[in-house]
This record gives sequence, structure tokens and C-alpha cells, in this order.
Amino acid sequence: MIEVIQTDITTLDVDVIVNAANSSLLGGGGVDGAIHQAAGPELLVFNKRHNGCDTGEAKLSPGFNLPADWIIHTVGPVWKGGGQKEAELLRCCYVNCFKLALSIHLDEIAFPAISTGVYGFPLKSATQIAITAMQEYENNFKRIIACCFQEKDTLLYKAMLQEC
Repeated sequence: MIEVIQTDITTLDVDVIVNAANSSLLGGGGVDGAIHQAAGPELLVFNKRHNGCDTGEAKLSPGFNLPADWIIHTVGPVWKGGGQKEAELLRCCYVNCFKLALSIHLDEIAFPAISTGVYGFPLKSATQIAITAMQEYENNFKRIIACCFQEKDTLLYKAMLQEC
């Protein structure tokens, strides 16, 4: 089941939340900064072991002080006009997060709108990529959550889900 909710992803009590991280995995702004702040300083210490993460890939860490047990960090593409395989890389983010969650037998996963903030990916295109990936993995999870921070994102996700 795919759910669309509008809330702060750091408050979700699910198996795993996804972090729209930067390639260092050492914290940043937006969702990344909020997750690092809520998880506590242990997350930074743990993530130093990962030695970063390439765009489209995913890495796992404990949730530390979060209600979620785990965090999957993925690095979305920076939008450069669409000719740099941005859509393919964004799809890889979702697919690799799903594969990693399945590899450790998780049933619930919550995603933010990856790459749509400071990375500039157009919201409508990013939402379509996210929903398509979520639908492909829907039968493998009890819950897949599209966790939106802004109302405009929430409305778009809900409208696009109804169209499918």
C-alpha cells in the first residue's frame, strides 16, 4: 500500500526512513540536516565509516534517536536540465533503497521527495519517477510512504497516484 502523508519524516515510527543525503553522508540542509539533527551525533560518527555515497546509490545506518529503526541514505541527482541522466539516476535512488530495505527484511519504508529541494529536480517529473518505482515494489512491503513536507508536494503526489 502506498500512502501519501504531510509531516516531518523524522517523526515517523516505521522500519526505515530514507534520507535525501549529499554525497558525503555527513549532514547538510533540508531533509538531510533534519534527519542528522533528530538522529543525534552518533549518526555522523557512524556515517564517516561509509566514506560517502555515489549518486543513485544507497547506504544504511541505524536510526539512533529517531523513532525509525533504520535510515537509508541516498544521493539524488542535481538537476542540470535533464540531459545528464538525471531521471535514470533518480530512479536508481528509489530502486536501490527498496533493494536495500528488502535485503534486511524491512516491511515499512518512508521516502521524502528526493532531489526536489536544492537539487532542483522538477517536482512533477520527480513525483512520477517516485510513484512508478513505489508501484513496482508495492507488493513487497506492508507500507510505502511518500512523506511530503510541503502541501503542494502532498497534493501532487495524491493527484498523480489517483491517475495511476
